Amino acid sequence: EETTVLNVPCLTLRKNTERPITITEGTNRLVGVETQNILEGFHAIATISPKSPPLWDGKTASRIVKILEAL
Repeated sequence: EETTVLNVPCLTLRKNTERPITITEGTNRLVGVETQNILEGFHAIATISPKSPPLWDGKTASRIVKILEAL
């Protein structure tokens, strides 16, 4: 998730992740541990434009404060 927030492409060298949103948002790729998959993943992420999911703008605390103040 940190790499997603910081707009840093990421490769996960495993077969699964506890952070599936990073996969669905396209900021992370599961490549396993096979050399060929790692190389292909590296070349793939080198050409993408990173993006952050909606509302991952660093303003969550401000939104929470506004909601709490309105209570």
